[in-house]
Amino acid sequence: MAFSFTQNTIDKLELLLKTQGYKVRYEKGNFRTAACILESSKIVVVNKFSSIESKITSLIDLIHTIEVDDSELSDKQKQFLQQLNQTYLQL
Repeated sequence: MAFSFTQNTIDKLELLLKTQGYKVRYEKGNFRTAACILESSKIVVVNKFSSIESKITSLIDLIHTIEVDDSELSDKQKQFLQQLNQTYLQL
């Protein structure tokens, strides 16, 4: 299943990160990618000038670099994470 590049998808990704203790911020700057994690601080910085597709792709990539504790997730979030993992494996 491919994800739709909408604000709703970004909201779901942000919520998933927030339940893992990450703070998501939108900033301007010279980013090589659309998003990054500040070392050891649990802050995700997203380039606010990136396209929605770039933001979503970068957030998905970042989620796959962290260890997600699914005991903190709702059933809907667990389903969403499973879809993310399946989509990521297909890429």
